[in-house]
Amino acid sequence: MSELKGSCECGEVTYSVKGPLRPTIACHCTQCRKTSGHYWAATQVASKHLKLVKDGGLKWFRSSARARRGFCVGCGSSLFWQMDGEGTTSIGSGTLDDLPVGAATVDKHIYVADKGTYYNLSDGLPQLDGG
Repeated sequence: MSELKGSCECGEVTYSVKGPLRPTIACHCTQCRKTSGHYWAATQVASKHLKLVKDGGLKWFRSSARARRGFCVGCGSSLFWQMDGEGTTSIGSGTLDDLPVGAATVDKHIYVADKGTYYNLSDGLPQLDGG
């Protein structure tokens, strides 16, 4: 796989990824909705394949006892999510430049039991109440 690049909106956090990406998953949990303003669409890579090129604006927020979220303190972009001990990093799909079709395609919806009441899901993709 070729190297992919991504960043926050203001450019204070830039990164590259070289390794297989999982298809994008749309997470509708309350935390994802609160940190992104809607549901969060993310791909995932082994953490060893994620290289932070510029991380001066990166801040990690411990969002639960088991996970943390990475965002830019300059522009507020939601960038990463990591579950403790898994060795993977979820990456906001929209923060990658030129994401390949296979990784960009939404594969399923998770935590739909927590989804916002202001929208409906009608794309025919699998919907899981949990993760």
